[in-house]
Amino acid sequence: MGKWLARLTALGVALALAAPVTAAQADPATTGKKTVRIGSIQSVDSMNPFLAVRLIAGQLQRWTYMFLTTPDPKTLQPSPDLAESWESSDDGLTWTFKIRQAKWSDGQPVTAQDAAWTFNKIMTDDAAKTGNGPAVENFASVTATDDRTLVIKTKAPQASMLSNPIPIVPKHIWEKVGDMATFENETYPAVTNGAYIPIEHKKDSYVKLKANPDYWQGKPKIDELQVIFYENPEAAIAGLKKGDIDLIGRLAAPQFEAGAGDPNIVQWNTPGRRAAYLEINHGATTSDDKPVGDGHPALKDPKVRQAIHYAIDKKALVDQVQNGLAVPADGSIVPPMYTDFFWQATGDEKVTFDVAKANQILDEAGYKKGADGVRTMPDGKRKLEMRFSIHTDTPTEDKLAQFLTGWFKEIGITLTTRKLDSNKFGEETGSTALFDIAISGWSVNPDPEEVLATHLCSRRPTPSGEGGGTESFYCDKQYEELYQSQLKELDTAKRADMIKKMQQRLYTDAPVIALYYPNNLELYRKDRITSITPVPAGRQGEGILYGGVSGYPMATLDAKAAATGGSGGSGGGGSNTGLIIGIVAAVVVVGAGGFFLARRRKSTSDERE
Repeated sequence: MGKWLARLTALGVALALAAPVTAAQADPATTGKKTVRIGSIQSVDSMNPFLAVRLIAGQLQRWTYMFLTTPDPKTLQPSPDLAESWESSDDGLTWTFKIRQAKWSDGQPVTAQDAAWTFNKIMTDDAAKTGNGPAVENFASVTATDDRTLVIKTKAPQASMLSNPIPIVPKHIWEKVGDMATFENETYPAVTNGAYIPIEHKKDSYVKLKANPDYWQGKPKIDELQVIFYENPEAAIAGLKKGDIDLIGRLAAPQFEAGAGDPNIVQWNTPGRRAAYLEINHGATTSDDKPVGDGHPALKDPKVRQAIHYAIDKKALVDQVQNGLAVPADGSIVPPMYTDFFWQATGDEKVTFDVAKANQILDEAGYKKGADGVRTMPDGKRKLEMRFSIHTDTPTEDKLAQFLTGWFKEIGITLTTRKLDSNKFGEETGSTALFDIAISGWSVNPDPEEVLATHLCSRRPTPSGEGGGTESFYCDKQYEELYQSQLKELDTAKRADMIKKMQQRLYTDAPVIALYYPNNLELYRKDRITSITPVPAGRQGEGILYGGVSGYPMATLDAKAAATGGSGGSGGGGSNTGLIIGIVAAVVVVGAGGFFLARRRKSTSDERE
């Protein structure tokens, strides 16, 4: 491949969001302090970056840790972070990274040994693989030749090396951890090296972070960043309008539209980096190829999965569930914003809404309808009665379930909705396989290898249920060969073609069925937030504020300081722990929506997301 040396590039200028001054809550302990509060429907599953798989955890990692590289805020191409430069050998098998001089938040120096320990831990500990296991599967060895030099040797060339999603942790802290599988990393202040330092966490309520004065790009402009968890989107939107929070992202259409008409609230609607899809339990197995779970046996038949696909009106889902604020998915699990890797079915290969064709496929495959209109297996022993798993905290999925139930009934399949909390949902769809069909989704990075890797044989859980990180329990020879080929291909155009063929394979075999690409929908208070840079920055009509592919927006964030007098008003700048705990309320309204649980890098998270 030849040598590739990357140099530090200048970062973008923050996008000004001028706002009128309003009275803020006065708190003598926080007067003059700049605090921004972000609302989230999804709580953190773990503060341990080796274990965390939820999108919100991935965002916290981006804000608190450095990675080898980070997406450039304008181009989204890999740019320096912990590694200030790098080069590869001519055969593409050896990468040498120059580690910048930086400090951990406890004052200890950051060294190449920290990065080497982080990668080696994931390579050798099954529990540590949970968040980012595939990112090191092609690594042969990782060593620190001195404090500033990290050397990674790979088994084969790795085109995605500069998009590695693993946050680097301090060796002197983490090498003391005994059982990684049970360690939650909840000693505060945490030892990190990113823009912010976690200082407090109350499970399912909030996380507080303070600005890191030693961050290599400079101390953030705000003093404290808080993430406040709500049990449902309605309570979160009420909190935004009241001024209890200042920004919320990853919204479904109903909550986004609820922000209209408020002079202090800006609606931010741009193309998203997410795909929403159905997971199909097509015969789940563990990493040693042993059956696991209790998926309906009919779903092992590609004809049944194909018929289900034809029975879904994606345009109706976009119009009725997403209120038009999404794009129907006709193929790719990579969203259209990534034009190099986006794939779309055309011609006879394209699956369209066609109930008659779905019925024809099932008729010809031997699934006969009974007097009650429900089909049975060809051997007549079991009806096509299936479960649809959704989340308790995402009312939009209730509406989705109603549409699917009606359409599936027309083709002789009975669908019964099961609501699960996020923890149970993740367990059943990612480990125990106790499901038939489930809703899921993924927030895709500029290099889509991470989401593609969730469908590898190696991502299936071990017999004991550890590691893994599968998104579909998929294990397919053709898909595996394409994955390994694209991993080694250093010609961008040739690699993109292979990645599109991988998506084509997922589309035709249907272990997952892409539904739509939700728009990036966010709301923020312009009477509180004075500047923030979206990613990608500078593209007209594009860019994500919260939940982007890097921590850059939150590093650029600025806000009004807490008022010096008076009371009431919106958007107080204090550290209102009592308020935060009190606002976690249960308000469920059918037809509203929230976040999909997205297992980033199980991930990711999300993610990375």
